[in-house]
Amino acid sequence: MWVVHFLRVVLPGSIVYGIIPRTLDGLAGIVMAPFLHLNLAHLWSNTIPLAILGAVVLLRGTNHFLSVFAMTALFSGFGTWIFGSRGMHIGASGVVFGLAGYLLFRGIFEKTLVSIVIAVVIGFLYWEMIAFGLVPQQGIGWAGHFFGFVGGAVAARHYTRGARRRSLI
Repeated sequence: MWVVHFLRVVLPGSIVYGIIPRTLDGLAGIVMAPFLHLNLAHLWSNTIPLAILGAVVLLRGTNHFLSVFAMTALFSGFGTWIFGSRGMHIGASGVVFGLAGYLLFRGIFEKTLVSIVIAVVIGFLYWEMIAFGLVPQQGIGWAGHFFGFVGGAVAARHYTRGARRRSLI
């Protein structure tokens, strides 16, 4: 995100692919949108929770993190493309909601002491973001937040089922 932001500052107009709902041009934005931010304040507002939540997910390995990141980004992006309001949608907040959803639902589905403690801590720290970020607000892409959160729940369910299958072998 920071490299893309730097490139956009140094080479204005070089990277402009955001999600434009229900347009063919907007499909490219599904991949790029999490890396694009309007300004430094927007970038910082996503960097801090992404670093915290991402670090917790990363404890299970780089491949696991990349898979959960991709799943939540795709859910967020396609949900925004289908249901988002007019205009261009950018930012990593859908992934942030996805990682939070993943960690919360992992505690519910996995039912281990560690995953439950992590879910409770994440719920405590991010309850306000989750409660108010999923409600439509002027100028904020609620669809990306909502579908990112759903993508996190789907990822948690997917990995919990995989863990159960592996543990039975």
